[in-house]
Amino acid sequence: MSTLAHTMMTAARSADSGLAGPGGLDRYSYAETPGAERVGAPTWESADPELGRVGRRAAGSRGRGLHGQLVQQLGQMIVSGDLGADRPLVPEEIGQRFEVSRTVVRESLRVLEAKGLVSARPNVGTRVRPVSDWNLLDPDIIEWRAFGPQRDDQRRELSELRWTIEPLAARLAAGHGREEVQQRLGDMVEIMGHAMGQGDSLTFARADAEFHSMLIQVAGNRMLEHLSGIVSAALQVSGGPATGCDRPNETSLGHHARIVEALAAGDGAAAEVAMRQLLTVHPEVERVVPSPREH
Repeated sequence: MSTLAHTMMTAARSADSGLAGPGGLDRYSYAETPGAERVGAPTWESADPELGRVGRRAAGSRGRGLHGQLVQQLGQMIVSGDLGADRPLVPEEIGQRFEVSRTVVRESLRVLEAKGLVSARPNVGTRVRPVSDWNLLDPDIIEWRAFGPQRDDQRRELSELRWTIEPLAARLAAGHGREEVQQRLGDMVEIMGHAMGQGDSLTFARADAEFHSMLIQVAGNRMLEHLSGIVSAALQVSGGPATGCDRPNETSLGHHARIVEALAAGDGAAAEVAMRQLLTVHPEVERVVPSPREH
């Protein structure tokens, strides 16, 4: 096994165990203190039972410390609809409900405001914004939607977006033949093959995400490059057989390898075709990605 493969498999195991992998974020599980039920602000508990219900959910948080946990909790509540549009968010009530300081609440609301989920205005306060104002390309919002009531729509939309972005990126990447990038993409295919043989789906997924993100980044289009994080998020939350990447198998691996071969040959058309074949849906979910139209 190559050193790169060993490193990625080690990192994948660390992530799976809840430990931070190389360069990764610390992971915390949200757990309220024993007195949380008694201290919760009555406004939150009685005015809307859903607020208390969601607040008591055990959930992993990708952020750091209390700030990251609160962003995760409030973000999930807004995206799931438990905190509806135009709902006022009173910092004091949030602080009491989640037992965090005013500073933590303030910084968390600023993050949510940057994502378009809430707005803060003088004499009006902080309110939840409608879906039309959300930054739907934000990786956190993608994740929250993918595991909430909108999961089916989110995964379909992500698959359709990938179908639009990645074949073009593959074609463009063939015109930017950089040997070191092609080698790196080949390494990802090698890692995926080894992981598949070991039954290590987590390492396969990490290498797959790296492959697709890297391919977009070398397409030579800065606007496409900004979308690489969206593709990574889409792969992480796919949660079903929406594309060939969702099921590690020889066919999927072969399509990845053919993309690398086409890039090495500078054949943009072949790279695009191989990517479309990779993204072709399975029969049971044929509606997810539209088939290319015949002209």
